Amino acid sequence: MNHFYVIEMKHRKRWLILVLALFTALLIWNQKEMVFSVFSNEKPVALSKGNADEPYIALTFNISWGEERALDVLEKLEKEQVQATFFVSGEWAERHPAILEKISEGQHELGMLGYRYKSYLEQDIDQVRKDLLYAKDIFKKLGYEDVTLLRTPSGHFNEEIIELAEGLDFKVIHWNINPNDWKNPGTSVIVDTVMKDTTNGDIILLHASDAARQTADALTTILPGLKNKGFELVSISELINQAHAETEIVE
Repeated sequence: MNHFYVIEMKHRKRWLILVLALFTALLIWNQKEMVFSVFSNEKPVALSKGNADEPYIALTFNISWGEERALDVLEKLEKEQVQATFFVSGEWAERHPAILEKISEGQHELGMLGYRYKSYLEQDIDQVRKDLLYAKDIFKKLGYEDVTLLRTPSGHFNEEIIELAEGLDFKVIHWNINPNDWKNPGTSVIVDTVMKDTTNGDIILLHASDAARQTADALTTILPGLKNKGFELVSISELINQAHAETEIVE
């Protein structure tokens, strides 16, 4: 009897160890999952790319000064029936309300570059807050109360700036295709960069300020070329709303 009791206790001990090991493994796995979930949901991010499994891409334009190139770009977009997203500074919007209206009439989406086009990394956080709130007020006075897309000046930001922007109900938008058209590298260079590098879900950065003298001409080839490759050009909001769109932190 004593021998049987010892054997039975050994079996029970083994089962107990197995159950405890399994429980511990599950606990560790759940904790890892929980940490990952909290990290991914709470870490401030800027959208730099949409769903890589779908052929949707977003064409975006920054404008901080001038008016001639903006009108040329709008004309090209209208000819090809393409919808884009324009990020404009509040200071520029105040000076060019008529062009802002043309952007809206063309069914293009509107985002902002803050008020003054000055790097947020060169300002303290209180100055950045004032700039964003003032820009928000300017767009509201111009009749655009629902502007929630923000591209920081020169694409400069850090986690603190993104946290501030999100606290003010902005969604920070970056990019992942940049032909540096503002440097006027040549129309063919702009075209080649966009056509060669663009893939599903990409956000393309172009400029419609007067300094970007070659962008409108490049669009003559880029717009039909992207369509011919099977891409569908959509607004940033549509890109975000795609079923599996991802938000990626930009280092």
